Amino acid sequence: MTRIPRRWANLRGPEVAERIGPDSIAIVAIGAIEQHGPHLPLDTDLVIAERVATAAVDAAGDELDLWLLPSIAYSKSNEHAWAPGTIWLSPTTMLAMLEELAASVAATKCRRLVLFNGHGGNSALLAVALREIRLKHGLLTFLAHPAMPVDQGGASGGDELGMGIHAGVDETSLMLYLEPDSVEMSQAARAVPEHLAANDHVRFGGRVVFGWLSNDFGASGVIGDPTSATAARGQELFEGAVADFTSALIEISDFRH
Repeated sequence: MTRIPRRWANLRGPEVAERIGPDSIAIVAIGAIEQHGPHLPLDTDLVIAERVATAAVDAAGDELDLWLLPSIAYSKSNEHAWAPGTIWLSPTTMLAMLEELAASVAATKCRRLVLFNGHGGNSALLAVALREIRLKHGLLTFLAHPAMPVDQGGASGGDELGMGIHAGVDETSLMLYLEPDSVEMSQAARAVPEHLAANDHVRFGGRVVFGWLSNDFGASGVIGDPTSATAARGQELFEGAVADFTSALIEISDFRH
């Protein structure tokens, strides 16, 4: 059988010493298993992160010495803990898992680790993990996303008033492109917290961050407007995400303190 190139887990024991070196870049896609409203599957964040990371590694792996680790499906999704089917880790558990993953990578000659995160609820914790791993294991650590989360300054598409942060037009479009059979558009409905739109500071993407659970804004758990999603938009977003991540990996490969 043909072996899949640039997959860390497909290496044989002796190949690790032969092929993983100080210029290698280890990449792990991190998703989530969490509610995404009535129209999207639980693994939406995992699918998007994994597909973008895979495409980037397949495109530039040989040039940049990229190695794709097996994805992490379970993460800090406790803002969706109210919804049956969501599987979430505590911050303590997730930090410990990432630190031990990094210790394993650091036992090779690889010196760069990229966390490619598809779930915005992980971002703050992953930023903490970057520094902890840097301190404990000396790795150069990086955090990237398929798209910057809206509540962290990213753009919100369609008519979402800048607050389409979960299961909205962009995520739904991506899944219509990547996994169309998993999307039930007849169940898609607008759920935008319009009362926050007039706020200058206390809003998604505003300067004042607030704690929230996804059902604070409606029983569906959607925060956005998926009704205008299309596969064509999803293809454009996907290809843009792959190009952006590949460009970022070029800079990561040259990064020096």
